[in-house]
Amino acid sequence: MAGRDLTSSDLETGEKTPSGQTVQHVTRRPIKKAAAQTWHKLSVTPNACSERNMPHATPEVLGPKPLDGGWGWMVVFGAHISIGFAYATPKAMSIFFKEIQEDLGASYSEIAWISSIMLAVMYAGGPVSSMLVSRFGSRPVVMMGGLMCGVSMVTASFGSSIIYLYLCIGIIGGWGLCFNLNASLTIISKYFLTKRPLANGLAMAGSPVFLCVLAPVNQYLLGHFGWRGSLLILGGMMLNCCVAGALMRPVAQLCNPRSCTPPKKVEQTNNTKTRGSCMKNAKTFMDMSFFKDQGFIIYLIGNVMFIFGAYAPIVFLSAYAISQGVTEYSAAYLLSIMGFVDMFVRPGTGLVANSKWIRPRIQYLFSFAMVFNGTFHLLCPLMRTYPLLVAYAVFFGVGFGMVFALIFECLMDLMGSQRFPSAVGLVTIIECFPMLLGPPAAGNVP
Repeated sequence: MAGRDLTSSDLETGEKTPSGQTVQHVTRRPIKKAAAQTWHKLSVTPNACSERNMPHATPEVLGPKPLDGGWGWMVVFGAHISIGFAYATPKAMSIFFKEIQEDLGASYSEIAWISSIMLAVMYAGGPVSSMLVSRFGSRPVVMMGGLMCGVSMVTASFGSSIIYLYLCIGIIGGWGLCFNLNASLTIISKYFLTKRPLANGLAMAGSPVFLCVLAPVNQYLLGHFGWRGSLLILGGMMLNCCVAGALMRPVAQLCNPRSCTPPKKVEQTNNTKTRGSCMKNAKTFMDMSFFKDQGFIIYLIGNVMFIFGAYAPIVFLSAYAISQGVTEYSAAYLLSIMGFVDMFVRPGTGLVANSKWIRPRIQYLFSFAMVFNGTFHLLCPLMRTYPLLVAYAVFFGVGFGMVFALIFECLMDLMGSQRFPSAVGLVTIIECFPMLLGPPAAGNVP
């Protein structure tokens, strides 16, 4: 002890300091042990390195540690359903387009705008959905989204004009899918930390699973009930998103009894606090401070470039196969092969990303997935026989599944769970532009 002053950390409970004060409730904490614990926390915290330019949040802001299991797996199941409907519905709607075109006397380009408007609203409404999730939580937002989706399909079944379908399916249904998508992604970050890549992979697997299920189901319904009856039944099916939202119960906010004080009743005599809350929500609606983060900028640029070309191969793969002499029946199977592979790759990628060797380097795995995806798209023009096209579809499913299993996990890793709702809203509204422009631009390439 020579050479420095005694502190309470050097004494046992009940001992006295040189000034005569008694030390109470103090436990020895050697310096080496404290340093080791601090290093352990830094090594297991995914955001410790990626947020080095951002101030660390206080324990009050971070909240309780995620459960990483338990009821969280039921939340993943609910997210699997809501995300599955969000991504699969705009694609599976194309099965009804021919019948709608003949019934309403619209052109194919007018009918195709139904899915385009639906996707654009789903992505552009991200900031609004994020603000509602921050204000009310994920459960009511997902339940409202499921109700809007069901109502949109039911009301669309009575439509007599293409404009009416734009309003019902495109706008109302698009908002419902937007609420389902963003709220489901946010609640997963509240329940999981160490197992979050696996949870995200299982939830995002809902897209290929529901696409593989909805496509034949819609074809069956169309053959037996027509497009109006099919939309009516599909609306009833989409009400199951309300059940999925009911599974997303809020995480219990635990507090320290020493720091928690009972709430005080305050009589508000004016609307000053209300105005302050509205201003805060307005700033959260479009948080431009994200553009000061270098990691977010790099993520956003790569994302926009990927989305611009990600969906064009899905749109044109069958047509390209037919132009190479493949029969229409065999060409249709290429997308089924791609979706089947994607179905297993997403949870598998989440499992790999959850390992202790990959988790600290998950950004590199995401970058590899993007390069892998782009490489096989460049090789696609060389695939001129059906076996080679099948091989391309398999690798396309692998690359596509890897990217979408990690795309939101990497954003969570960069921004942290507290800033993720605002970040994902900003990302989705920017992504809606390459989503709309990508396939038409690819179609104009000679």
